[in-house]
Formats: sequence, C-alpha cells, structure tokens
Amino acid sequence: MSSTLRPAAFAVNTYSYTLGSSVRDCLERLARRGFRAFELMMYPGHLWPAHADAAARRELRAFVETNGLRITTLNMPNIDLNVAAATEEMRRSTLAVLQSVVVLAGDLGAEGVVIGPGKANPLLAMPRDALVGHFHQALAQLVPLAADLGTAVHVENMPFAFLPHMAGLLEAVDQFADDRVGIVYDLANGHFVGEDLCEALRLCARRLRVVHLSDTGRSVYRHDAVGLGTVDFRPVPATLEAIGFRCPPVLEIIDPEPDAAIERSVLALQGMGWAPAVAAAR
Repeated sequence: MSSTLRPAAFAVNTYSYTLGSSVRDCLERLARRGFRAFELMMYPGHLWPAHADAAARRELRAFVETNGLRITTLNMPNIDLNVAAATEEMRRSTLAVLQSVVVLAGDLGAEGVVIGPGKANPLLAMPRDALVGHFHQALAQLVPLAADLGTAVHVENMPFAFLPHMAGLLEAVDQFADDRVGIVYDLANGHFVGEDLCEALRLCARRLRVVHLSDTGRSVYRHDAVGLGTVDFRPVPATLEAIGFRCPPVLEIIDPEPDAAIERSVLALQGMGWAPAVAAAR
C-alpha cells in the first residue's frame, strides 16, 4: 500500500460534517488536509438554500474560487424527499426544495445537483409507470432550470429508491430522452443491492458524471470507511479507465471521526490502484 497520501485525487462529500460545522469551516478544514474538490451536503446549519442569502452565496463562491477549490456537486439526504410520492403536495414540496438547491448550485458555480428518482411504498407500491411518470415530471422541471443556471442534474442509484439497480434507472433516464441528465454511480449502493459494479459502470458510461466511494456489507446498509465492509474496489479503476471516466471520485464516508476515516480510505484505495489523475470539470 502506498504510504503517500494524495488527497487531491479524490473529492470529499461533506455528509459527516453536517451536524457539527458550517460548510465554510468544513471546507477550510478539508482544504488544509490537501483536498481540493467537494460535494456539499444540504443540511440546516451546514448549508441550506433558505438560510444562505445572496451575500453569503457570493462570499462562499469567492472563498472557493480564491483558494483554487472546486464544488463538484450539491447533494442532500434524499430520505427527506420524494419526487415520486403519491400525493401531489409531497411532490410539489420536494420539487420546491430541489429547485432551491439547483438555484444555489448555479450561484456557487457547482457542476451539478444530485437527486434520487423517488421512493415507492414498500408495502403497496403504485404501478411502475406511474412512479416513472412522476420522476419524469420532476426532471422536466429541474433539468431546464439547471441548464439555464449553468449547472446540471445527476440521478443517483439508491437502494431505497424505486429504481435501485442501474439497468432500471438508466432505462427510465433514457426514456426521458435528454442528454443533459447525468448519472451518479454509488459503489456502496450498488454493492448493497447485489450489482456487479463494473458491469453497472460500463452500462451507464455515457451518462456517468460522478462516482461515489464508501464501504458497506449487504446485510446492513452503510457508508463506512474503505475496508470496513465487503465492497471490492480493486477492479473498478481499470473499468473507469476503460470507459474514459477520469474525474476525481467522491468519498462519501459517514463516520464520527471523518478526517481519519477519509484519510485511511484514501490510503487504502491508493493501495488498490486508485490514483486517478485530477481532471478538469466535464
């Protein structure tokens, strides 16, 4: 295993820091440790659209740009939202929140916004066509807005979503027929639902915009430090190279001691061949 930490080859998701620090403090802390690219989590007290006025947005963007940092994406705990809800009120509320996140992404110069396709009732799900229809209605509102603001919408594979596997998710995205919609592939999420990770990455290659890294087993859903679960990260770098994906992968690790967990994960991944070149924004 390489003993030289190369943090600039990875982006960091700020999930672990949402309860304890503001996004500015978090970025300063991680930048001092050598990280340059970030996926910012939406959470009140950390970063939340309704709590960030125009001056705060200008200040945060200026901090990022002045320090040579990069915001890859904005994301939020999607268990709070449901674009495919049965009730119009929930769908409308969800879209209002997501639209505010898209506007914030444009103001901060973020490259994209991560969303989920929505969730079904696990006991009595509505028909798949209806769920896909609600998902498409959300995309129809979010994708043009994002394009107008200089950002984009990326849909993530999520085990609690009604489209947990890449084949089904990609089919629904392709049916929407808009090349501006990207895919976020989360390795832990894919592993948890039993996918072949490399096959899933090859399948979504033309839409792939972000890769999330964390570890999990298959009995309990986790986003742990690399090495604490059963995800096999070793074959993935060659697959990413083969499909031409060279953007820094995003470490989405949730741990009570995130600095140490993230750095241990970087070293572990480097020892398995993860040393991607730092690529320009796509």
